[in-house]
Amino acid sequence: MYGYQAVDPGPVSVPQTLTEAVEAFATGRMSQHDFQQMFLASQVYCPRGDRPGFLALHDTQPPMIPVFSSLEELRKYHGEKSRYFSGTGMEILDLLPSGYGLILDIEGEHRVMFDPQAIEDLINFGMKMMYGTSMYGLAGY
Repeated sequence: MYGYQAVDPGPVSVPQTLTEAVEAFATGRMSQHDFQQMFLASQVYCPRGDRPGFLALHDTQPPMIPVFSSLEELRKYHGEKSRYFSGTGMEILDLLPSGYGLILDIEGEHRVMFDPQAIEDLINFGMKMMYGTSMYGLAGY
């Protein structure tokens, strides 16, 4: 184009870790689709107590389960000697009790919350990505 200089925006920074993706998504630099893909495939960390299962925040509506994008984020919330279990985002969603939401990196500068409907949508997204079908077994649901 005549009269205009092309402006090179420089290299686009693609998040390399889920922690970076949380910040990019929360600040509008990452699409929902890309964030969902990264969350489902990434390792996430969940604090645990003395008994098996998730630790939930029951003073919220709906009850929320804190999950973390890294051990560093987990330890900000639960302490240096915190006990935890981990799995991919998809594995954690598969274990999640119905009616609960997730809050990712609750003590981080940026956090992402998923209410129960968003969890269901995320599971459907993951099922479509993996199998071409939703959790209800209907293609295109």
